[in-house]
Amino acid sequence: MSLHPYLYFTNTARDAMERYHEILGGELYIMNLADLPAGDEPPFEAPDDLVVHAALEFGDGDLLMASDDPTGDGAGVKGAALNITVTDRDEARRIFEALAEDGSVGMALGETFWSPMFGTCVDRFGVTWMVNVDEVN
Repeated sequence: MSLHPYLYFTNTARDAMERYHEILGGELYIMNLADLPAGDEPPFEAPDDLVVHAALEFGDGDLLMASDDPTGDGAGVKGAALNITVTDRDEARRIFEALAEDGSVGMALGETFWSPMFGTCVDRFGVTWMVNVDEVN
């Protein structure tokens, strides 16, 4: 079994996924509406550059997927957060600062009772992130 987050954006899926690719590395695949095979077009009007599916494979088999919501109602995720756990404090700082850029910090990176370094932020695309350090002993 596996669980992979799928995010909906309002015309920012490409920008968001390209930014996550810059931060997290890995392989990024993006399919636009114009890339769909003839006869498989959706039953709604939308620009050819609408992202119908994007997938970022990174880390040790991690997968983050997304698309643009053609209804225009994909404005932010409420009541959920994406958690990234790393074993290196410097990597945690780099990821946290990159995700928080042009967004907002909910809880600055710092020591907690469960982690030597943990913080939360909302990125410029409205996605809430938790960055956590799990040091290997």
